[in-house]
Amino acid sequence: MLLHLSDLHFGTERQVCIEAIQTFCAQHRPEVIVVSGDLTQRAKLSQFYRCKQFLESLNTPYVVIPGNHDIPLYQLWKRTFRPFTLYQLFFGSLEKTLMTQHFYIVGQNSIRRRYHTRGHISLQQIQKVSQLLSIAPQDKLKIVTTHQPFFIEPTSKHVKDRPILARLAAKAWGEKDAYAILHGHLHQVAVHDLNQIFHLGLSHPLYDVIAATATSDRLHGAQPNGFNVLHIDGSFMHYVFDERSKSFVIKEI
Repeated sequence: MLLHLSDLHFGTERQVCIEAIQTFCAQHRPEVIVVSGDLTQRAKLSQFYRCKQFLESLNTPYVVIPGNHDIPLYQLWKRTFRPFTLYQLFFGSLEKTLMTQHFYIVGQNSIRRRYHTRGHISLQQIQKVSQLLSIAPQDKLKIVTTHQPFFIEPTSKHVKDRPILARLAAKAWGEKDAYAILHGHLHQVAVHDLNQIFHLGLSHPLYDVIAATATSDRLHGAQPNGFNVLHIDGSFMHYVFDERSKSFVIKEI
């Protein structure tokens, strides 16, 4: 089982959700956790510290990538010259690869200091991920994660945040047998098949998977706190926070 968390936004976290995720991990023992960005609300030292403590408390290998909230917004000098200093202090490299028994996970940084919310994937990143996927064992589910989704509904106010080279990246990674690309950013759950949406001509689906905010009180619309689970058979499940039981319960995507 792969546990997909996103948009933790420490600084606006709900302790009840944190405890529920800790309970979930103790009960289900996921193989790996992927956190697709926005670990903090305002990229502060105390927020990164609390996020690090939370992730370590889950006693599970994890891969994290930065989100747009993980670089300073108002401190212009730090945003310009040292945007990822605190993130790297606690989590190291901006782009990590992790292989577990059933999963091969490639994390990519889609955040740029000159943009506020818009995602960016470079040609160099597309090539790098393609090379990593090409050497991945064939018995693993190949997973990539970036913060901003590759597909956003055209009617959404966030449609401009989609990386410009998203279709090119999806095709290149799909041709290397990527199974899914995990994202956050929208605080709303969704699963799309990029092969169909972008007409990639692949012989298999390439899923674009978006998670809700797992722990923040910054809920969008009626979407509750939630997270996704990817099972080793390739199936997805979505869990939402139930206020009555103070736990995460299954909801169909």
